[in-house]
Amino acid sequence: MSVIPSTVGSLADGGARSLSGTPSDDSPEILATGRTDITTLFVSMSGRHPDGHDADYLAWHTLDHRPEQQRLPELRTSLRLVSTPACRAARAAAVSPYDGVDHVMTYFFADLGGLDGFNDLSVALRSAGRTPFVLPALQRGVFTVASTAAAPRVKAGADVLPFWPAVGVYLLVEQGSAPATRLVDVPGVGGVWSAGATPNPVSTVEAGAQITYCFLDDNPVDTAERLRPVLEHRWAATAVSPLLAAPFHSVVPHEWDRYVP
Repeated sequence: MSVIPSTVGSLADGGARSLSGTPSDDSPEILATGRTDITTLFVSMSGRHPDGHDADYLAWHTLDHRPEQQRLPELRTSLRLVSTPACRAARAAAVSPYDGVDHVMTYFFADLGGLDGFNDLSVALRSAGRTPFVLPALQRGVFTVASTAAAPRVKAGADVLPFWPAVGVYLLVEQGSAPATRLVDVPGVGGVWSAGATPNPVSTVEAGAQITYCFLDDNPVDTAERLRPVLEHRWAATAVSPLLAAPFHSVVPHEWDRYVP
């Protein structure tokens, strides 16, 4: 029986990371057992609740609405993110309407066709009186996964990053596309997924936009400060321009007011 070293911890709690063994992405035997079939992201970006009921909204969405989505056969997982005042202050870029985004919800689908059932389920839940909260919608987008990378230190492979217990995400929305895989070299970034905007009737994001998730295992605000100079160099050296560059916390179940706008 293998034992995880006692030094394992997150950068966020001051622990020294020392996970053992070969990273999954460097092990052909591990990769041969299965690769991700996630191809499509549906991303909804919203503003804060107009009456300040963000914690109530997060409780409802996490306990009721989000679990119901797992009945959809094409859905693999989902991720909810929330900004705080400190997160907003640490943003490296935010143009309208992205400057108003405080909530981000992402659904990871194996097939674009999964959006049909997603819409049908939404209608059914509303008809059953199960949608008591609505946030101000700012942007919605459908994206096709383009590239993934994991930091070798986290051991888990890039394929499984959407399931990895990230403490938060540094989210990039950029006009144009350029590889973002080198962001895994920044301390606190456990891995990166990038996806390109896909034309779709429900999408409002700019044509040619790219979205990148930097999955974090350190405090999102602290990591944002380390990412800022790297991103400024990226924007100066490539053809991409930032629309949103911002840290977000992952929602902590049953601690609904821990991170709110």
